[in-house]
Amino acid sequence: MPSFSANLNFLFNEVPFMDRFAEAAQAGFKYVEFMFPYDYDQQEIKRKLEAYNLKLVLCNLPAGDWGAGDRGLAADPARKEEFKKGVSQAIESARLLGVNRLNCLVGKVAGTYEEAEILDNILANVCYAADEFHQAGLELMIEPINHFDMPGFYLNTTTQVIEIIQKANRPNLFLQYDIYHAEREGEKHEMILAQYFPYIGHVQVADNPGRNEPGTGVVKIRDIFDILDQKGYKGFVGMEYKPTGSTLESLSWVKEYGYSL
Repeated sequence: MPSFSANLNFLFNEVPFMDRFAEAAQAGFKYVEFMFPYDYDQQEIKRKLEAYNLKLVLCNLPAGDWGAGDRGLAADPARKEEFKKGVSQAIESARLLGVNRLNCLVGKVAGTYEEAEILDNILANVCYAADEFHQAGLELMIEPINHFDMPGFYLNTTTQVIEIIQKANRPNLFLQYDIYHAEREGEKHEMILAQYFPYIGHVQVADNPGRNEPGTGVVKIRDIFDILDQKGYKGFVGMEYKPTGSTLESLSWVKEYGYSL
């Protein structure tokens, strides 16, 4: 049975961010995730986690100026030093908040470079981050993002990310398998789970089209969960979807699928 985490950037948007911890706990969640702790008072986040007995299981490395269009720093050769500073910042936040798994969004590239130079830069940055994380006892995720929702994002498919992971060959480096993004790219979930299961470190779920809760689209999410169970997946499944109604109403699929929070 999946261990679910509530993504607080997507769920409980009926209330301000800092109030979502209480809402998640009241709904029955024990685990939460969100994108960037750096945008908030991290001591206050720590107090919220402790007050509501919640475990933070995932956040992202710094990804630049999100409001200005940045979506990560690892791909652009001109931002290597900024990326390294972000790694240090992420480690400090992880120690404070008690999270041991962080996701790297590689982002976009602003300048003109050869593809080989960009890929070499991604690989070098990923190796650097994985090595720094290893010393800190942390795991590094890499996530492909579909090119429809985020045009210009450099790694769109699972295969592209797996190539980086295999070349890096670091024991604490894993794939963040987002079911929605894979579906948008037309990938076959059965193939991903058959060939790449050992590389999966975190799973996120939303249906397609619409990126709404499971049961609203065409993705056979229960079948995917069954395969994960059969293969012995011990990680978390983040609910990173847009509720069609209220968040609490959108959680009805959990019981309908025979699961619990």
